[in-house]
Amino acid sequence: MSEPSAAARAGAVLLDIEGTTTPVTFVTDVLFPYARTHLRSHLEEHAGSHEYDSLFTRLHEEHRAASAGGETPPSWAADSPPARRAAVAAFVDWLMDRDRKSTALKELQGKIWQDGYERGELVGQVFPDVRPALERWRDQRVPVSIFSSGSVLAQQLLFRHSAAGDLTPLLHAYFDTHVGPKVDPESYARIARAVRIAADSFVFISDVTRELDAARAAGMDVRLAIRPGNAVPPAGHGFAVIHSLD
Repeated sequence: MSEPSAAARAGAVLLDIEGTTTPVTFVTDVLFPYARTHLRSHLEEHAGSHEYDSLFTRLHEEHRAASAGGETPPSWAADSPPARRAAVAAFVDWLMDRDRKSTALKELQGKIWQDGYERGELVGQVFPDVRPALERWRDQRVPVSIFSSGSVLAQQLLFRHSAAGDLTPLLHAYFDTHVGPKVDPESYARIARAVRIAADSFVFISDVTRELDAARAAGMDVRLAIRPGNAVPPAGHGFAVIHSLD
């Protein structure tokens, strides 16, 4: 008899999104360009509410931190609402150019994508093996959670509006960088505490070796996802490899 899979032995599964459940190209070629294209019109439509004022304040704090750290983000002039919107848009473009894992940026992107999903302009992409795997783990009573640098809202939207149907009933919990960076072992410890399952009962699957290093340091079992379009992993990485959630 063959050895059971890591997921079959696990008490819980934790999944990355980009490059694990979802093609990298959907994020880089669809979601990111959509956010750029609709950024300014979205700000004009929604700016002025308390929620967006708070978001803008956090972006301004990040702007000051970047400037204090020796970087040269676009200037921030906020002497009128249009000037403030323009400052936010320029800084958000600057952050996206650098692929910053900014929590405020990810929240704003999620709100822009929400409009796109609700208008039917965006449809979440997942690999064909994702839905069967989620259904199999549900039947095995193995809870499946998501950990992505994209906001929880963005995660839920992708799985709710996926081409494979609404997958959210098959998912237990969602985590973004509010729990910490994906390369910090403590982030994975926090996730384990949040779902009340021991870290050593998890298997975490990602295409990023630094994330796997962090999860393993927290006690999780890990697998490296090698999917079409993913970057070639570093030689000698030492991780068990999967090409499918099957």
